[in-house]
Amino acid sequence: MESNSSTNEHTGRGTMWELERNLDQPMDAEAGRLRNMYREKTYPTLVLLQLAFQSLGVVFGDLGTSPLYVFFNIFPRGIEDTEQVIGALSLIIYSLTLIPLVKYVFIVLRANDNGQGGTFALYSLLCRHAKINTIPNQHRTDEDLTTYSRHTYDEKSLAAKIKGWLEGNEIRKNVILILVLFGTCMAVGDGILTPAISVLSATGGIQVEEPKMRNDVVVIVSVVILIGLFSMQHFGTDKVSWLFAPIVLVWFILIGILGAVNIYKYDRSVLKAFNPIYVYRYFKRGKTSWASLGGIMLSITGTEALFADLSYFPVQAIQIAFTVVVFPCLLLQYTGQAAYISQNTDHVSHAFYYSLPDSVLWPSFVVATAAAIVASQATISMTYSIIKQALALGCFPRVKIIHTSKKYRGQIYSPDINWILLIFCIAVTAGFKNQSQIANAYGTAVIMVMLVTTFLMVPIMLLVWRSHWSLVILFTTLSLVIEIPYFSAVVRKIDQGGWVPLVFAVAFLIIMYVWHYGTLKRYEFEMHSKVSMAWILGLGPSLGLVRVPGVGLVYTELASGVPHIFSHFITNLPAIHSTLVFVCVKYLPVYTVPPDERFLVKRIGPKNFHMFRCVARYGYKDIHKKDDDFEQMLFNSLMLFVRLESMMEEYTDSDEYSTRDQAGNANPRINGINTSSNMELSYTSHDSIIQVQSPNHTGNSQLMSSGQTYQTVGDEVAFLNACREAGVVHILGNTIIRARRDSGFLKKIAINYMYAFLRKICRENSAIFNVPHESLLNVGQVFYV
Repeated sequence: MESNSSTNEHTGRGTMWELERNLDQPMDAEAGRLRNMYREKTYPTLVLLQLAFQSLGVVFGDLGTSPLYVFFNIFPRGIEDTEQVIGALSLIIYSLTLIPLVKYVFIVLRANDNGQGGTFALYSLLCRHAKINTIPNQHRTDEDLTTYSRHTYDEKSLAAKIKGWLEGNEIRKNVILILVLFGTCMAVGDGILTPAISVLSATGGIQVEEPKMRNDVVVIVSVVILIGLFSMQHFGTDKVSWLFAPIVLVWFILIGILGAVNIYKYDRSVLKAFNPIYVYRYFKRGKTSWASLGGIMLSITGTEALFADLSYFPVQAIQIAFTVVVFPCLLLQYTGQAAYISQNTDHVSHAFYYSLPDSVLWPSFVVATAAAIVASQATISMTYSIIKQALALGCFPRVKIIHTSKKYRGQIYSPDINWILLIFCIAVTAGFKNQSQIANAYGTAVIMVMLVTTFLMVPIMLLVWRSHWSLVILFTTLSLVIEIPYFSAVVRKIDQGGWVPLVFAVAFLIIMYVWHYGTLKRYEFEMHSKVSMAWILGLGPSLGLVRVPGVGLVYTELASGVPHIFSHFITNLPAIHSTLVFVCVKYLPVYTVPPDERFLVKRIGPKNFHMFRCVARYGYKDIHKKDDDFEQMLFNSLMLFVRLESMMEEYTDSDEYSTRDQAGNANPRINGINTSSNMELSYTSHDSIIQVQSPNHTGNSQLMSSGQTYQTVGDEVAFLNACREAGVVHILGNTIIRARRDSGFLKKIAINYMYAFLRKICRENSAIFNVPHESLLNVGQVFYV
């Protein structure tokens, strides 16, 4: 049969090829034409102010706790004169203005993916506007989703040329993927280092009141707080963070007032730091000033979390909170600290606590510790979100993801990642024991993420925003002029702690890339070894087996065609279910897929084969719900497909139909059709005279003539319901891949050892799909790639 197929290909693709194409078409023929582009919601002023208040507790904790440790890390060896303090303050002022305020709050936040932020959100935007996704499981039917917003370009435009350039080479696609993965790994490193430095800096205030206290005690207190913080994560952000916003608001008000008091009390001349000439004078002082950039950069840490945590709140709310509360309070605090330090140069180690009046020291210590916990919570939640996005896009091993809130879809928890973060946080805190080396590591992670964001913004501005090339160059140049000096400063401190995030990043990058590479090879193998429809037809309606009552849900990664493992299944078992549904669960580069557009259903082969395909589509923020719900939605979609198919055959002269359920609600999206609006359908059926075994136990059969498989549509619906009542079995293919003997050394290491180990320790597909053990059938096969 393979030779015949091959011959037909060389002779103009003959009749068998045409038959297979008609029987197993891609789903674009059935796709709907709904195109509801995303528009950002508008909120009433009062609601917007409430959301701005709430964003303080989730988004700005990390940025707000930076004053606890910035000046100490700028001047770890002491201060030479007042001019040095004013120069450093001037750099802090303009770094806060240009990076968090101008670049992120007013520019980068606009590059959100339907309200979602972070490195993978930028990548998903690019994947929709250019075909750079290295796993080619997308289809143009996916572009009809309401959340799949994208642009078309004139062939002669710069955007079209950039798009073609990116799509034209696999190396470029891999470079973008590695850049995204590297930025993601650095963000995960940020999630490890932020709790360590925030909590350690906050608890360091004890030594101000008790100077004789050993540093080991501070470390132990910090570790206890970290254990408590990570132990509470399973309650979920919704329950843990209900009091975070008031704490952070009190914190910002406290540091703002204390900063203003210190300016008035100690040295008002520091206000001249708002003159940018002092930045120039600071750099004229030589290498010492350049080396201190690593400490100054800590004043803008938390900016990357501001973008990654965007999913919780609208852009306007974050802009209001930053410009009205966060930015002015931070400026007041840094200026006030500079005023105090200029008069007390020997107190730079804990300048924040030393500058406090004795009467408010302990209350401020409590608030500072609480604010540090809030800052840690923000980055921990960010890490969960990043891992979930990476997992959905096939770039991270399967780990347990728990949806902790019924109200907010984005609030998730991963116990596996949680305890890994805790172990690394304790290791960093106890291993370094001082905030200076942790700060060097922290700075390295932050600046790397910022550089990745800058580079990804270039294609975003060209392809998504369609900005003029001059604006792209202006944005990129100004960003790099600020970030490259910071990068050069932290690189010099790699041997002083800066190596830590690089080690984390390399380890996570290897894990993520190997997993992605193995997933890609598995998908490519399954695509190339699909079962021919001619072979399926040759088996006849019984598929060469006894068709027993029941429904078999065969899970596959293929959105079209019959997977190779199915042939292994039917050649090794004597019976198969009377109804087969090939289920493909795939994630798309969109943040969510609306439930009424989730399922695409297609019949495979003639009606009497009782074979269907169902593609269940999810976004990277969606959670695969409990299997009972999924199974029910799948069967509802299947039943509606049968009814719609009958309508097509009955009314072949009509192109459009609109269906509503008995309650008047729009039916689910079937065959790529959102039935709440007009739909365009096409169908080709090939039936013959066949005999089909009924799923009941009496062994009755029906004789079906050409074009009349069932007397009415109700007969097929009754047949499917009877099959479901007889039992549903979930058939999971366990495809194991091995590198060929003639493969290179690196490929053998990656596939045979690393990928195999990751698959062994990650969660099984049955656990991901919540398949009941008594309804599970695993089919394994080894393939060589």
